[in-house]
Amino acid sequence: MLINHDTRCALDCVVDLLNTAPDEHTSDSLTDVEALRAFVDRNSISGVNDLDETDLAAVRSVRERFGEVFAAPDARSAAELVNTMVAAAGTTPQLTDHDGYDWHIHYFAPGASVAEHLAADGGMALAFLLVAGERERLRRCAAPDCRRAFIDLSRNRSRRYCDSRTCGNRLHVAAYRARQRESAGG
Repeated sequence: MLINHDTRCALDCVVDLLNTAPDEHTSDSLTDVEALRAFVDRNSISGVNDLDETDLAAVRSVRERFGEVFAAPDARSAAELVNTMVAAAGTTPQLTDHDGYDWHIHYFAPGASVAEHLAADGGMALAFLLVAGERERLRRCAAPDCRRAFIDLSRNRSRRYCDSRTCGNRLHVAAYRARQRESAGG
């Protein structure tokens, strides 16, 4: 699947945002304005100046909506969620070149809040996956003690773990040891 640089960055940002959410194994890592600033900096989100508690609450709301898209039971449901999110963000596509990047499209309006920026760019990136018939690439890690989000960009859509070096290897080693115990006992 061919994904341009901007769409890839937006998808990576969506995944990073989703993985700040708490679950049964991890706590929320987007708990204050300082954590939000770190997220913005880590993802090189342009045009974001001052942040406050209102921004934090709005970004956490966008995070929930992205989670709903990942959990949607089918493409139609996911599309409805994306359409609602993108419309609410006031999407205003604009060609721009900044920070050493060649021409690309921003989907958020000038002066948009960080939440509107994330909803517009991330929503459009998810829309591109849906249009391409690639919704099944939106995944959660198959490791039982990890439910981190990821987007499977492998050629054959076979990725099962958020990180094959951690979750994948850990499960493969556990399965190997279980087989060894079974063969030693039998």
